[in-house]
Amino acid sequence: MATHFLSDTAVLTGRTLRHVTRSIDTIVTTAITPIAMMLMFVYVFGGAIDTGDVSYVNYMLPGILLITIASGIAYTAFRLFSDMQGGIFDRFQSMPIARSGVLWAHVLTSLLANMISLVVVVAVALLMGFRSGAGLPAWLAVAGILILFTLSLTWIAVIPGLTAKTVDGASAFSYPLIFLPFISSAFVPTDTMPGPVRAFAENQPVTSIVNSIRDLLTGRPVGSAVWVALAWCAGILVVAYFFANLTYRRRMA
Repeated sequence: MATHFLSDTAVLTGRTLRHVTRSIDTIVTTAITPIAMMLMFVYVFGGAIDTGDVSYVNYMLPGILLITIASGIAYTAFRLFSDMQGGIFDRFQSMPIARSGVLWAHVLTSLLANMISLVVVVAVALLMGFRSGAGLPAWLAVAGILILFTLSLTWIAVIPGLTAKTVDGASAFSYPLIFLPFISSAFVPTDTMPGPVRAFAENQPVTSIVNSIRDLLTGRPVGSAVWVALAWCAGILVVAYFFANLTYRRRMA
């Protein structure tokens, strides 16, 4: 049964990956747009923001990485919506394949596509002056956090992808996720914010994730922030996975 699931998921993942490579607007949105934002923040606003002894490109890169992921997972919802409307899911239901592999194919495609986009963004950041003294364990920890964050958001994306009535509705859910880093420590220190905004910024998941990645990349002690970040990601992932699969079973019933 496990071999059946793995082989079916691999074939279906190959199918969805081909769709990504044929869609130039996916590449533009998931990589070029965050890069444009990074250029704007560093070269237009960076000089006006005091980040202490950390260069601004080093300071804001973690936030740009999360925005890259939030932009990318909108296309997961779009691809799921397209498959639902095109009747592909109904066709798969009549075939002897692992039904859970259909969803996992979209999730793994999202993960792979987002990892490629993240590598491109980091490469551009290096050209802009980003430098890190982090060792291999720290980089692996950063990769682990980003993978967990991508999986949690992707399973959220599955739900509107299965339930939306229009293509705009399928991807619109990602807008608040893209906006959330702007009300966090991603681009400015939270101690510069007004009281209520600061309270929200310091207690939402993006801030703990950004702070953990930033500390890992700069070689600073991570402290308890990393456990808070992992707890947020794991909690969101478990809840989203449960409701995504529940939604899928109801749609296919």
